[in-house]
Amino acid sequence: MTDRRRFLALAGLAATGLILPQGILAWTPPAKIPMTVYKSPACGCCHSWVEYVTANGFAPRVIDVADQSRLDDIKTSSGIPVGVRSCHLALVGTYAVEGHVPTDLIQKMLREKPQARGLAVPGMISGTPGMENPGAPPQHYDVLLFQRDGSSRVYASR
Repeated sequence: MTDRRRFLALAGLAATGLILPQGILAWTPPAKIPMTVYKSPACGCCHSWVEYVTANGFAPRVIDVADQSRLDDIKTSSGIPVGVRSCHLALVGTYAVEGHVPTDLIQKMLREKPQARGLAVPGMISGTPGMENPGAPPQHYDVLLFQRDGSSRVYASR
């Protein structure tokens, strides 16, 4: 192989995320996206959602809030309208994520940077991440892009 071909092959590998110090190939995993999750310590589905986001590129810092009225206060101060609330709240970047929102849509929001407060899956919908029920068919649901004033629109349907 000519030096030029070897260089082009190595440059192509470098563009895929491989690090090539002195011709040794090593892979560097992408950095996880930090997020803070506020949830009830007794909620199993919230715990499942935290495991799900951890497995899908996020690094959640979990803050258990035992008092529901305190959790509601945190949601209010974070700009979560009552009409889109669910069981847990995550703050990631400049956005809020309420409920069982899929990670691919959180990542899409972070890439697109829409003018909004965040994403929400209101309620407790079977089949959303963390709310899977073996043997039960998943329900259709909408992921809402919401504003602080309570207005929202469908961001995605699943």
